[in-house]
Amino acid sequence: MLDATVIIDYQNVHLIGLNLFQPPKERHRHYLDPTRFATRLIDKRNATQEREDLAAFLTKILVFRGLPSPIYDSRSYARNLNQASFWQRNELVEVVHRPLKYSFQEDLHGRFKLNSEGERIIESKREKGIDVLCALALVREARTSSVVILASQDSDLVPALDEALSLNTARIETFSWYSRGNRRSLELRPESRAIWNTRLEEHDFLECIDVRTYK
Repeated sequence: MLDATVIIDYQNVHLIGLNLFQPPKERHRHYLDPTRFATRLIDKRNATQEREDLAAFLTKILVFRGLPSPIYDSRSYARNLNQASFWQRNELVEVVHRPLKYSFQEDLHGRFKLNSEGERIIESKREKGIDVLCALALVREARTSSVVILASQDSDLVPALDEALSLNTARIETFSWYSRGNRRSLELRPESRAIWNTRLEEHDFLECIDVRTYK
């Protein structure tokens, strides 16, 4: 069997799955368990291979995820770290964080608006640099693994797929959530050549949910 690394762009995989399969009122309750997800992905992939020599087994799960601020978003920060700590009890899992980038509400004079507790009111928060980390990991792992599966539907990663393919050192594959007729089901397609994509559907998503409660 071929050794396989799964690279997870966590927020991308998580949010697209939620948007496809979960009603809005339930979305805040459901996080994906990286081990459940990667195992389900490999099992589905292997089940759809026509040749036995292309079957793969998990050797590494790399999770790239934004980290909330301990100052402005302390509860989310603690929950995120608790999740990472638990997930990494599986020796195959490595969680890599980058701080989220925040913007805050301002008044007409350009001063930060404060809530009743004197804290800045968050206007938005977004990931910064996660796609770059995924791209670097994709090319790096292509040099050492037999199979590398990129779990993301972020089109900014297409050039990284082409770069990894140009090495000709590993089977480079992708993943996508799939719901018939829904445009969010689009999969990444490198420009250089066609590659294998494994689709997971709603019942797969439900099997990947982290059932633990984190404070």
